[in-house]
Parts: sequence; structure tokens; C-alpha cells
Amino acid sequence: MPPQPPEPERLPPRTAPRPLVPGIWGERLAWVSGLVLAISAFTDWYSGTQADGITLSVIGWHTGTLGKLVFFIGLAALILEALREAGIELPATVPESLVLIALGSLATIFVLIRLISIPDTYFATAGRGIGIFISLVAALGVIGAGLLRAAEEQ
Repeated sequence: MPPQPPEPERLPPRTAPRPLVPGIWGERLAWVSGLVLAISAFTDWYSGTQADGITLSVIGWHTGTLGKLVFFIGLAALILEALREAGIELPATVPESLVLIALGSLATIFVLIRLISIPDTYFATAGRGIGIFISLVAALGVIGAGLLRAAEEQ
């Protein structure tokens, strides 16, 4: 019998790419959007230049109740996520995704009201600042996080 040729070295079998951990994108988006929404209440929502060249800026917190509510909605989204991380969950009849969608919808409505209707006391600063648009994107992000959560729960 002739000697057998040595077997070629076998490579280990290829493993499939690691799937994304379910729920990670909804969680991350909820954390980031909630944090940005809370912080955006302290950014400039209105800005303008007076006749003597002085530039004025009004932060969201000073625009009245709606500006304060936007901050507390962002804070509520953060608290909801922190409770979830701590292992405290809402009752089964109240899904977290629905709460996030409701919080994001409220924040979106409040920011849109302030985007369309400038308070009477701030006519000197009639221009909209970047902060109000950041608030709007963050509020829409909270809605998106709730929708991602709802899709992951299925």
C-alpha cells in the first residue's frame, strides 16, 4: 500500500455574523433622545438682534409652561429607561413602548406649538434658534424609540 498523502489542514467552520442583540436600538434611541430632549430645554429656542446690535436669546425653560413640560417629558423618558435597567417594569397592561410613544407625542405637540406660536413677550427675538429644532428632533426620536420597542416586543 502506498502511503497516504497528508490531509490538508482544515480551517474551522465559518460562523455566521453575530446577530444584533434584540432591543438594543430601541434602548439606545430612548436613552439618547430622552437626554437630548431634557437638555434641549436649556438651549436657545428664540434669538434675534435688536436695533442697537445686541443679540438676545431665550432658552426653552423661559418660554413658559410648555418649555418646562418638554424638560420634564425628557426626564420622564430617562426615568423610565433607568427603572427598566434596574429591573423594575411597568405592569403588563401598560407596555413601555406605548408610554414612550405617548411621551414623545406630547413633547412633539408642545414643541410644535412653540415653533409656530412665539410667546408675546419675546417679539424682539422673533427668530427661531437651533435649540427648538433640536427639541423637535429629540421628541420625534422618543416616538421612534417607542416604535422600535413595539416592533421588538412582537
